[in-house]
Amino acid sequence: MMKLMKLVSIVACFAMLAGPAQAHHSFAMFDKNQMVTVKGTVSKIEWKNPHVFIFLDAPDGKGGNAQYAIECNSPNVLMRTGWKVNTLKAGDQVSMDIYPLRDGRPGGLLDKVVLADGKTIKG
Repeated sequence: MMKLMKLVSIVACFAMLAGPAQAHHSFAMFDKNQMVTVKGTVSKIEWKNPHVFIFLDAPDGKGGNAQYAIECNSPNVLMRTGWKVNTLKAGDQVSMDIYPLRDGRPGGLLDKVVLADGKTIKG
């Protein structure tokens, strides 16, 4: 009985450790073999865990606009690299280098942002 209880405890510990690892998603949805530059206006920023999202209105090449959903690092990582909550604001004109979504939808993974004043910030 004691061996069974010990085994159950060990399995439970491994199960608890595996949970957080499974919760984080893969970056396979992004094409890391190409970089795309998107220029437009920041429409919204979601500064929350697990990842910051920047929504950018950019010309779609067909006479209209598309809203890009651009995934960034976590708030903690961004702050450690110099970002602040107000680094970008809705209405800012920016250029972003992103790894695009593989399925062709407007969006991607942020590599860097170039602000209107020319300052470059890594994502």
